[in-house]
Amino acid sequence: MRAKARVAGAVVALAVAAATFVAVVSLTAGKDDRASYRGSPPPPGIMLGQFELRDYTGVRVSREDLEGKVVLLTFLESRCKEACPIIASQVARAIERLTGEQRNQVVAIAISTHPTDDTPAHVRALLRAQHAEGKLRYLVGSEPELRPVWRRFGVLSALDSGDADTHSASVHVYDRSGEWVASLHPGIDLTPANLVHDVGVALQS
Repeated sequence: MRAKARVAGAVVALAVAAATFVAVVSLTAGKDDRASYRGSPPPPGIMLGQFELRDYTGVRVSREDLEGKVVLLTFLESRCKEACPIIASQVARAIERLTGEQRNQVVAIAISTHPTDDTPAHVRALLRAQHAEGKLRYLVGSEPELRPVWRRFGVLSALDSGDADTHSASVHVYDRSGEWVASLHPGIDLTPANLVHDVGVALQS
């Protein structure tokens, strides 16, 4: 009798597990499949915020310029020696791995977290050292121009931390509609392979 009871209990447990699995699949069906992304999923429905800045070469870039593109967005400091070189390098390697057609539909952007440190010379030196020139658009500005952007994106800036290595440092992926769909973090899940994978998923959404 005890053996039969154990078997019956196991059958019930398997049935419950199967029902739970079906329920989870049913809940996620018909929605954007966030499990397909390798980066961490953010809360749904957060859209790419408005901004208008110039890159370190003086070319203006705004939110409207990115309509219909997959956007890789990060926040850097050109004198940062820890996360920033890694991020710039990983993003550049990912862009290199994309097909020509994909590259036409993807924009990688870094926004300054320190207006006085991020001079054109310092930015260019960082991008060249990481072979990211022409692959990562680095946007700069004055404190009055940048502070509303930091606030809008919930960014801790290096200016406010007082340390070039202490600031928000992850790569956000936005799909074609402008929705934030994944975040990848240096030293955890930020790799060229993961970025290429998540870009591919975002391009299909």
